[in-house]
Amino acid sequence: MSELKEFKLPDVGEGLTEADIVRWHVKPGDQVIVNQIIVEIETAKAVVELPSPYEGVVARLLVPEGQTADVGTPIIAVQVGADATAANATAEEVPAEAIEQRAISETEDLVPAPPIEGAVEPGMHGSPAPKAERQAVLVGYGVKLGTTSRRARKTTAARSAGAGGRQSPGPAPATAQAVPSATRSNANGSGPAAANSGPGQPATALAKPPVRKMARDLGVDLAGLTGTGPNGSITRDDVEQAATGAAVGPVPLQSVPTVTAVAREERIAIRGVRKHTAAAVAASAFTAPHVTEFLQIDMTETMKATARLRTVPEFADVKVSPLLLVARALIVAVARHPMINSSWDETAQEIVVKHYVNLGIAAATERGLVVPNVKDAHALSLPELARALARLSETARAGKSTPADLSHGTITITNVGVFGVDAGTPILSPGEAAILAFGQVKDAPWVIDGQLAVRKVCTLSLSFDHRLVDGDLGSAVLRDVGAMLTDPLTMLAWS
Repeated sequence: MSELKEFKLPDVGEGLTEADIVRWHVKPGDQVIVNQIIVEIETAKAVVELPSPYEGVVARLLVPEGQTADVGTPIIAVQVGADATAANATAEEVPAEAIEQRAISETEDLVPAPPIEGAVEPGMHGSPAPKAERQAVLVGYGVKLGTTSRRARKTTAARSAGAGGRQSPGPAPATAQAVPSATRSNANGSGPAAANSGPGQPATALAKPPVRKMARDLGVDLAGLTGTGPNGSITRDDVEQAATGAAVGPVPLQSVPTVTAVAREERIAIRGVRKHTAAAVAASAFTAPHVTEFLQIDMTETMKATARLRTVPEFADVKVSPLLLVARALIVAVARHPMINSSWDETAQEIVVKHYVNLGIAAATERGLVVPNVKDAHALSLPELARALARLSETARAGKSTPADLSHGTITITNVGVFGVDAGTPILSPGEAAILAFGQVKDAPWVIDGQLAVRKVCTLSLSFDHRLVDGDLGSAVLRDVGAMLTDPLTMLAWS
């Protein structure tokens, strides 16, 4: 007997009450399996992908794309049970094997393939990757391996034999385990083998959901790209090169959007991350009395130190930028002046001084400004801090920052220099006492020992909450950060 089950919108954050439906990955009549990504939602803090908790046939989508739903509201109905699968196959006149093949293909598009024998995964050391069934787990915690096995996929030759009742002369079909990577790419519709898809089998590019979203936003047709990733999968670099006109693969002319007349006005709904950001900065601006101070400094020695760090083996696997040393300088300044790393508790009428640093890095994304933070940044070595900042930036750009990433920051850096800006008056992140703006580094005239020289110069801006930070404290923090960036050895001496 089949049963209709409704999946209710979960609370994927810390007490969030609503979310927007960004994109459905399924439609009524589709077969879904447990843990298959079915929908993208946008909360007040991040974009989150939700997996299906059921296996069966999609009966109805209860909330359309672009609509806001409260937590606990049913968003999709799934018909589960053996009867549901059979009824769906009969209604669509699709063999059960075809449904299984489609579900396998979709799952492989969304879940990376297990590593080859000898590869190392978290928690595993050199063991072969088991061939096992993926089962449901909590959102955001990946997949777990069960004990059941999945039926091996048939090769193209075997399917041809089954369809026509006989097989043309030629070599014996290989087993599923012996299928070469080119054949696997063909089955997924990616790479050079994708062109060999049979009639009635449109090629589907092999790409992960963040890459697919990026391609949609940039207007790039994935079907026309040749992937450079594992097994011919399409990467972010492939999409970026196609968007900028670089020759990544054949891009069909019909993929170029038609230019139409532009309306005199456009209305964009205020929701999700932008809505949350607007409320947060407005509350901060009209709650905390802001003061901003500026300091122009000579960054020449810091730029040289950055170049030298790039040659150090400990930094071989990470991109080193001046922001790394700016972050370390601020962390050291916080240790010297703890009150700059505090918050104002209006209810308790107390100042909360935090003897740890959750360093926030403001990031501009397609969906608005987010400020993820590196937890316990004060306890990290310089290479560890570099890797943490790189992960933070990559996750934010992909729109995958979690609510935990965005919560409990203590002090923030905003790098306005990447936009070619010299300085600004940044607004405090709610609940924090200070935010440091790092301007662009550029050649400028500078006086050294009475002589004019060309040096690498930038401007630092420090905004602080005047309820917590007096002018002398704010000035001392800004002066110390500037001193450490002028002479990085000072940073070592004060650490």
